[in-house]
Amino acid sequence: MTESNKPAIWFWIVSIIALLWNLMGVNAYIQQAYRTEAVMSQMTPEQIALLDARPAWVTALFAIAVFAGALGCLLLLLKKKLATPVLILSFLAATIQQIWWFTSEGPALMDQFSGTIMPIMIIIFCVFLIWFSKKSASKGWLS
Repeated sequence: MTESNKPAIWFWIVSIIALLWNLMGVNAYIQQAYRTEAVMSQMTPEQIALLDARPAWVTALFAIAVFAGALGCLLLLLKKKLATPVLILSFLAATIQQIWWFTSEGPALMDQFSGTIMPIMIIIFCVFLIWFSKKSASKGWLS
């Protein structure tokens, strides 16, 4: 690798923040999947009913989205071009999951941030990470 292909400091900052974001998603998935007391105690009976009624394929998409997102960010930190297709997989899974969410009773059962703003932010962040990985590859920072 030549010195000109050395990633800028902002590459590392963005990649670390992105990994932390996706690890928070992994944590959220694990908390929901294992129905921890921390999560369940903050939910209303209606929210728990929605969680119980959620199709298995939506739960699977949640897992794929967060684990692929975390893996994609790890691949960014390892400067691998494979980050882009893995982040695209995360985006597709997250988008389909959020389409289900917006067609469910979910947004009406949650506060505006959790019900509407956060799901939209997730998709925007996924799109940003795909763009970021492609831009990083075009600069020669990923191999």
